[in-house]
Amino acid sequence: MREYIRRYARNFDFPLFFTWLVLCLFGLVMIYSASMVWAVNRYGWEADHFYRKQLQNLLVAVPALFVGAFIPYRHYKRTGFMVLSLAVTGLMLIVVHFIGFGDDVGARSWMKVGPINVQPSEIAKITFILYFAGVFSKKFEKGTINDFNNSVMPPVFLLALALFSILTETDLGATIILFVIGVSVMAASGMKPKVFLKFSGLVTLAVGICVGVMLLAGKKVLTDGRLSRITTFLDPFNDPLGDGFQLINGYLAIGAGGLKGLGLGESVQKMGYLPEPQTDFIMAIISEELGVFGVAIVLGGLGFIVLRAIVVALKTKDPQARMIAAGIGSLFGFQTFVNLGGMTGLMPLTGVPLPFISYGGTSLILLSFSLGILLNVSMFVKSESRLK
Repeated sequence: MREYIRRYARNFDFPLFFTWLVLCLFGLVMIYSASMVWAVNRYGWEADHFYRKQLQNLLVAVPALFVGAFIPYRHYKRTGFMVLSLAVTGLMLIVVHFIGFGDDVGARSWMKVGPINVQPSEIAKITFILYFAGVFSKKFEKGTINDFNNSVMPPVFLLALALFSILTETDLGATIILFVIGVSVMAASGMKPKVFLKFSGLVTLAVGICVGVMLLAGKKVLTDGRLSRITTFLDPFNDPLGDGFQLINGYLAIGAGGLKGLGLGESVQKMGYLPEPQTDFIMAIISEELGVFGVAIVLGGLGFIVLRAIVVALKTKDPQARMIAAGIGSLFGFQTFVNLGGMTGLMPLTGVPLPFISYGGTSLILLSFSLGILLNVSMFVKSESRLK
């Protein structure tokens, strides 16, 4: 154990850790700035309510990061861990349909576990990164990674079940992100392009079948709320005081910030014009108050994490490490893209939080844990390089 700790400290990825720390602290400051007026005027709470809640979340996220960073990633390949994690995640994805609660667009994606709210779809993202990396690394080592029927089909079937469950919540944002994660991990698995294309087509077909079954069963994939998000995406100015209100005020916040911004705490749109500005639209407030400088901090930090994951995946010879790094990199990269795409009108709004910046405990804690796993993989790659 002592030798492991020494090697751990010697190979620790401090740039990646400090990037996480800066993003979390920056997000904490911006949550306070964005939410103080909304907390008082909308809910009648104290101005620092969301700030204090996020600080509590951060105090849990710190040990979650170090747990992920300290546990050797090879343990996630153990059969017992994979079975247990899949069983717990699957159970939560089922239970949320019965006791879950949701948002204004009809999604039932949250459930209470004791005093906290948990989103099973967020847990599923990490579970499938670790499960896919573990099971396909075993297939790679045995030389059966290209056996489509026996090696690829069983994991794909489990992923399809998870996608179906999340889609029926109906959490379209999480469904899309989990789909991309699955494809990204498989792309880094070392299988032949022909087999990978079969896999991608099969998962796409599975999602299509899920949608078809839901339609035949009378389950609305596009609730009225989600349909309004699509029409708002196509033309937000058609209903500027209704469905397009949030997106238009997001535009106003971004435009008002310009290059320098109005100054920290000086946002106009957070004064009740932009609903729930501390959540998935927090980047609009950052842009308004801090201008290009504030946006550069967030995009630079998240971009560094994604690039670091890619570099780690390319350097390692271990297939499990390669797939974990690729999966975590795709998680951060695509979740950032979906959040900013919705805020800027490049795609319909999905309510996906901005990693480490938006208010929310489940997202902060689980993403911190996943970054800890990336730190552990990065440590292994550095150690591997030193030995060479």
